Amino acid sequence: MKKFAIAAAAATALTLTMANAAFAQTTTTQAPMTLAAGEVTKAKEATSDTWITTKVKSDLVTEKGIPGTDIKVETNKGVVSLSSTVAVTDAQKATAVAITKKIKGVKAVSADGLKAE
Repeated sequence: MKKFAIAAAAATALTLTMANAAFAQTTTTQAPMTLAAGEVTKAKEATSDTWITTKVKSDLVTEKGIPGTDIKVETNKGVVSLSSTVAVTDAQKATAVAITKKIKGVKAVSADGLKAE
């Protein structure tokens, strides 16, 4: 729980830093609050994708029977891509996809990068 609190504090600090940078780069053609709101939205998406990636990776690593340390996880706007350099069985692939789909915020899962045995 302590690590989560530290990660949340770091994410908040990053969001505030990005919002301050947005104010510093404000042009006269766009209202400062509108620009800052857009930057905060981008920061929230990045934080959300990072959280999803971390959660999926930790769930895969702790699942018995899946080579979680060999599965690469990438998230972009809620879409998770799973890939590996090590061959996995169809059952392992199905389990990895099922675990990933259960994570809050996951919109879709692509497991095309998982090598089949």
